[in-house]
Parts: sequence; C-alpha cells; structure tokens
Amino acid sequence: MTALLGTSLGVFIGFTLIITGGAAIMTGRALADGWQKAWLVVAACFGLALADRFLVYALFQGELLHLAGFVIHFLAITALALLAHRVTAVRKMVTQYPWRYERSSLFAYREKPAQL
Repeated sequence: MTALLGTSLGVFIGFTLIITGGAAIMTGRALADGWQKAWLVVAACFGLALADRFLVYALFQGELLHLAGFVIHFLAITALALLAHRVTAVRKMVTQYPWRYERSSLFAYREKPAQL
C-alpha cells in the first residue's frame, strides 16, 4: 500500500482523509454558500492536494514527488469537497426557494408540482 500511496495507510486515513478532508469539506461548503460552480471546488482541491502532499512529506517522511500518491490523495480530497458542495447547494435551493423546490434526496431537489 505504501508503494501506491507514497505513505502509510494510517497517514493516508488520519492526515489526508480526516484533516485535509475536513478542510476540503469546509471548502466545498463555503463555495456552495457563495453560489460558486463545482469546477472551482476542483481547482481549490488541487491546491489542498499540493499542501497535503508537502505536509505528508515534511511531517511523516512520505515521498514528495509520488505521482500515483498525489492523484489518489487529490481524488479523495476532491470527492469529499464535491460531496459537501452538492449537499450544501441542495440545502440552499430548498431553504431559499421553498415555494418552488422540494428535496427529493440528500443530493437532489425537484420542482414542486403546480398548485391551482
């Protein structure tokens, strides 16, 4: 697993998923609160993944220039941020426009049927 991630599994779970993933979730929520598009979440997560890679190298003796590890860390961080972005965007649409939209699931909303 170390050869694939560029670090140990414990560091990946503890630092990347919990600490950096928490920052990614907050980033996704903040961008959704500002009505920003999802591609900005991906761009922000690229920076978070670079910081994550450097901190894994500096604090836990991981490999700094490990392409597969960077891609896996980036995908995990981005998935968490996009998930938070979508959940927040759906919540905002349903609460800000309650006369027009209703929640159909955690990740989706639908237009309310016309009332005559």
